[in-house]
Amino acid sequence: MHVAPWSLLLRGVSFGATLLLTGVSVALWVTDASPRSLCLLPVGVVAVCLLFVIRGYTVVPGALEIHRLLWTTRIPLKGLKAIRAEPEAMRGSLRLCGNGGLFSFTGWFRNRSLGLYRAFVTDTRRTVVLSLATRTLVVSPADPEAFVRDVEASLLG
Repeated sequence: MHVAPWSLLLRGVSFGATLLLTGVSVALWVTDASPRSLCLLPVGVVAVCLLFVIRGYTVVPGALEIHRLLWTTRIPLKGLKAIRAEPEAMRGSLRLCGNGGLFSFTGWFRNRSLGLYRAFVTDTRRTVVLSLATRTLVVSPADPEAFVRDVEASLLG
């Protein structure tokens, strides 16, 4: 498995947002200013985002497995046109739908160089771009070059 390392940015955003949202929940609970169910909403956001954390990537014959906290997302690599290590491939991206830094950068993004793409990223400086026939993916293994070699080898043999 290729580990998905957390960048300093991801650590800071995750820590700060978790602290803020937990503090809001506690403040709402203590002040008794709102229904109890509303007090749990900010902590619920943290819990849901935590479920989507990216732990790592495994290259299997014909597919890429993206390991989450409780499940694995399998992406078929059929029709892979190109794969390349491209540091900071997400630079200048606009998040269309997804998570922008609470335990991961995941979802659908767009930028000038890649167009529309789906990200499964924990470190925006160690990105690998996979161009498939119908979509583009961005991942962030600890060793982008080794990951590219593993994907290429799995498709050859």
